[in-house]
Amino acid sequence: MITALRGMKDILPPQNQKFVYFLENASAIARRYGFEFIETPILEETALFKRSVGESSDIVGKEMYQFIDKGGHDVCLRPEGTAGVVRAFIEKKYDRQGGIHRFFYHGPMFRYERPQKGRLRQFHQFGVESFGVSSHFEDANIILMLKEILDFFGINYTLKLNSLGCSTCMPPYRERLVTFLDTIEDALCEDCRRRKSTNPIRVFDCKNEKCQQLLEPAPRLRQNLCEVCDTHFNALLSLLDQQGISYEIDPNLVRGLDYYNKTAFEFVSGDLGAQNAVAGGGRYDKLVSFLDGKETPAIGFAIGIERLMEMIEVPRQEREGYYFGALCEEALTPLFLAASKEREHDKVTMGYDVKSLRAHLKAADKAGARYCAVIGENELAAKKIWVKDLEAKTEEMREL
Repeated sequence: MITALRGMKDILPPQNQKFVYFLENASAIARRYGFEFIETPILEETALFKRSVGESSDIVGKEMYQFIDKGGHDVCLRPEGTAGVVRAFIEKKYDRQGGIHRFFYHGPMFRYERPQKGRLRQFHQFGVESFGVSSHFEDANIILMLKEILDFFGINYTLKLNSLGCSTCMPPYRERLVTFLDTIEDALCEDCRRRKSTNPIRVFDCKNEKCQQLLEPAPRLRQNLCEVCDTHFNALLSLLDQQGISYEIDPNLVRGLDYYNKTAFEFVSGDLGAQNAVAGGGRYDKLVSFLDGKETPAIGFAIGIERLMEMIEVPRQEREGYYFGALCEEALTPLFLAASKEREHDKVTMGYDVKSLRAHLKAADKAGARYCAVIGENELAAKKIWVKDLEAKTEEMREL
């Protein structure tokens, strides 16, 4: 028997109801904030992610589904959504148009890593990307949208914030950090020693407990921001305070991707265990220009849908539409015609097997139908159809 690949799962009932329920409502919230849907290919050039996500990241270094296709092109399955949206933004010359462009997307992402609870090799993300606004008001707008989505689904969370600086304050801070890391390099794990020479601030993202203890006296970004970044971050915090939004400033929050600058944020939940990040994002003002577009400020977030599934409760669905069933063979054709006509303005499910009335009522109940409509020999002779309202418990004969 052929089975699904390790770390890749089918979305079947009843989980499919939660999946669709999430996408419909998250999309509706994003539209209320002025975002419109965008779809990008699952397959992209590998260079796109090496240049955007960064070769120092674990995603590029260890986790990408990368291969040479039949045309000799180096391609990979997308490991995250932002880079593809930025590529499309530049390719369609939105960066040259100026103005504000806001998009939301959802779809499968792929990372080759050890499958565990909350972490799959094929997983799904819902994300948003906003281009053209550098103001801290847009940072707050994005965070408020994400908060509203999580609140809608009743997710318990803590909002964590940090600032990752910019091209002005990051280089001198990086030098200070590397000088400190030189003093403890021999005691660091292999990943942290590699990060020291590629992207030093990623050491704060290390999950090794010993490394975290060694890093406690390290200089932190928050105390080394330039005036512009410090003002931006404090203005954001003030705005969140005025909105009554609680948060924690986490100096270890650096995000796992190289393209972030200034604001970084993450929503974590204690209900998830070790893999507790529900959603996260931040500002990436240099990514568009880094991918050969015109410099454009940008900010976004992504939600891991599978991580939310166990915490989402779908409201009880009201009965809707019709179930059509036949009590004799001769009734199947006229029943099919009646079902097709009814389907023009209502939801209709039809059973093609001749069954007893009791069996049809049971099938209608399972389908969640409001009405069970059947035709038997007597109904056929009278050119009628018997209809029962399964909610009101009433029944009637209608003209066929």
